[in-house]
Amino acid sequence: MSEAPSGPLAERIGQRIGSLSAAERRVAEYLWKHPGMIVLSTAGELGALSGTSDATVVRTVKSLGYSGLPELKRAVGEQVVSDTPATKLRHRVEQAGDDSGSQLDQLLAESIDRLTETRRMLAEPAFTAAVELLAGAREVVGYGLGVSELPMRYLATRLRRLGRRARSTSATGFRLADELLTVEAGDVLVLNAPLRLLPEMTTAARHARAAGAGVLLLTDSLGATLDSLVDVTLPAVRSGTGLTQEGLTTTFVLDCLLLAVAKRDPGAMSANTELLADLRDRLAPRDLRSRRD
Repeated sequence: MSEAPSGPLAERIGQRIGSLSAAERRVAEYLWKHPGMIVLSTAGELGALSGTSDATVVRTVKSLGYSGLPELKRAVGEQVVSDTPATKLRHRVEQAGDDSGSQLDQLLAESIDRLTETRRMLAEPAFTAAVELLAGAREVVGYGLGVSELPMRYLATRLRRLGRRARSTSATGFRLADELLTVEAGDVLVLNAPLRLLPEMTTAARHARAAGAGVLLLTDSLGATLDSLVDVTLPAVRSGTGLTQEGLTTTFVLDCLLLAVAKRDPGAMSANTELLADLRDRLAPRDLRSRRD
């Protein structure tokens, strides 16, 4: 029998990841990326969040060398309490250089790292499948919550300029139910869910699938959790420090998708660009805009 793993949770996962089943790896990945949820959730809730079951969660926890979920909760509890997002962000700000040059270099380096890693993870088959979804959609509906809606609003605006039907929403609760009523077969729901899995996301995805619509997920770490509810998942690496824009890599992925969609029908893009310019001229003639400038 192999020696029981020891040490912090991340080390234990690293020691045993190769011996875990596919379902257990999904649990381990979720526990590693969401330690705060360990303290707050039951085995059943962790099973739902990781797309597995309570029994798989318990089995995974024991495979990692803990006697059960209570011991795991105790092990990570102290670290989670002392390592809140606000605390981590304060430490990172304090560690940043004092002069503006070093600060600019630090943020540029992190931005480049995030974009490079996103590109590395962006598999061509998945990207091509995502382009096919968007290009063939009757209507594209972008959904994100909080600042995650901003890239979805950008996507909808750019698609409309390409002559395609698109809208975005950040509705919750009963308002979301109204937004989902018009989703139908042939539509595509684009979910921007970087990190947190909220009930609105799973409800929207399940409804879209039931209606015959496609589902495209943009995420940093929810791919395994939502895999059964989406058609295509594309990566968007989030900031590890919280100092660079959350939507940076998401917007990069969207720009790549939009370029590929535009190349499918350059005539429609040209026509809509001309129409947009004409409408802008009617709203604010060029001579008036120049005087304002």
